[in-house]
Amino acid sequence: MSDSQSHGQITGAQSLIKSLEAAGVTDIFGIPGGAILPAYDPLMDSTAIRHILVRHEQGAGHAAQGYAAATGRVGVCMATSGPGATNLVTPIADAHMDSVPMVAVTGQVGAKMIGTDAFQEADIRGITMPITKHNFLVTDPAAIPQTIAEAFHIASTGRPGPVLVDVAKSALEAQTDFRWPTELSLPGYRPVTHPHAKQIREAAKLILAARKPVLYVGGGVIRSVAAKELRELAEFTGMPVVTTLMARGAFPDSHPQHLGMPGMHGTVAAVAGLQKSDLIISLGARFDDRVTGKLDSFAPNAQVIHADIDPAEIGKNRHADVPIVGDCRAVISDLLEVLRAEAAAGHTGDYEGWVAFLAGVKSRYPVGYDTPADGSLAPQYVLERLGRIAGPDTIYTAGVGQHQMWAAHFIGYENPNTWLNSGGLGTMGYSVPAAMGAKVGRPDATVWAVDGDGCFQMTNQELATCAINDIPIKVAVINNESLGMVRQWQTLFYNGRYSNTDLHSKRIPDFVKLAEAYGCVGLACEKPEDVDATIEKAMEINDVPVVVDFRVHRDAMVWPMVASGTSNDDIKYARDLAPEFDKDDL
Repeated sequence: MSDSQSHGQITGAQSLIKSLEAAGVTDIFGIPGGAILPAYDPLMDSTAIRHILVRHEQGAGHAAQGYAAATGRVGVCMATSGPGATNLVTPIADAHMDSVPMVAVTGQVGAKMIGTDAFQEADIRGITMPITKHNFLVTDPAAIPQTIAEAFHIASTGRPGPVLVDVAKSALEAQTDFRWPTELSLPGYRPVTHPHAKQIREAAKLILAARKPVLYVGGGVIRSVAAKELRELAEFTGMPVVTTLMARGAFPDSHPQHLGMPGMHGTVAAVAGLQKSDLIISLGARFDDRVTGKLDSFAPNAQVIHADIDPAEIGKNRHADVPIVGDCRAVISDLLEVLRAEAAAGHTGDYEGWVAFLAGVKSRYPVGYDTPADGSLAPQYVLERLGRIAGPDTIYTAGVGQHQMWAAHFIGYENPNTWLNSGGLGTMGYSVPAAMGAKVGRPDATVWAVDGDGCFQMTNQELATCAINDIPIKVAVINNESLGMVRQWQTLFYNGRYSNTDLHSKRIPDFVKLAEAYGCVGLACEKPEDVDATIEKAMEINDVPVVVDFRVHRDAMVWPMVASGTSNDDIKYARDLAPEFDKDDL
């Protein structure tokens, strides 16, 4: 450690709070308990940090994720030992899968009691080892500032991710010196951000030689703040673009080159674009199984340029002909520079026929839905209208299931960091606390949580946190009385045997009364003609949280669909939307 700043003798707990302040923390989501209690005393005196008392540690973790995803800053959550820490496991795993920068601070039993099965002891460091980017157990109070500085550096650099700092109660109670490090020495941690020039040249060669290239854009483009550079590359080359579930908003939905989202519930145009391509330029994407379908039948004639900041992702699922390790923004900038130089020398790609073919597929097979014959409310219509009325500057968070896919398709995303969801882990209950975190991080933005009636009942207790702390989020509950995505699979693959998917949630609970009990405004809507007025009413209420119970048609399905384990060539499209649908057209 080089030059440092000393503040004399203080407790480890005071050192922890000073360290969090020095790391730039302004908001923490958490719940106190025995082992972390010493830290909560000096936290009360902090003028720099706002602590938001959540109702469940899982809510704290997802709120930290929402905060990070909306702002690009590190989200912070805090919990006590044992069950407090284990309740953070799900959001930590979620953040790990979706590359969300997060620091989780947990209390631990006293150093001498570790390993004795002491009251509220759990080896949270061991438990979270596979689902953190790194984690620490601090038993020496003098190590607290250095550890916190390292934790924030690791969480926010390279491929972002969650870092756990577990601090023994004895370290919090002991006397120590506070010295904030002015530089860090982490010899084993050297993320490569700048790509190798030779690999960029090789990639440019393939792009110029290709006739059917596709830009396959993943969440890494959002994490690296590369939306502007991506648009420049797309527009300069004219190549079509697909954005994964994690990359919605990285490229404007309204852009003519955008084919939409690929994968299991992707658009026909995006799936066809990948399947029939001769070159995939993967930027910050990981060839996830939900995108590729049956791997050995995925894009059989395509060469692959795979750019990612995490070398472990390159070639993990699909061989990369040109691997590029680097930050997406730097990769795209360097690639654009080489392609511009080639164009000045008279070398450009010829993609005209390919672009025209995909434009035809996109117009023939739009993402659509059928209006229920009985006049009941189509969930897709609700989300279509929500997107139009709330607009593209709104931040949308989603739970997991049918409503997530409908929200991904039927709301228009024009800007990065406006679509927050649990992509890799698929965590029900993510939406409400993530919306809370997003609203804390971006108080001037309108934040809508799009939730299913199943997801909503997992974490809706955080409405109390929102109401008490003046965090006026808005919640659209897409209430089909079911675990909808599971019910869809039961309809399609289990002969309509609806085992344990009926939630009875148009009766129990009454979501309007529940919202009111939590100090929120509760609204209900079950007729198409009332949708606009209901959304507009919710948009006018900005001093308290609002919950809207949209009682929708029960049997609405998510289309298109590629069944799990099958080839993307077997994409299914709703017959009533395009009776002439024939995948051979593609």
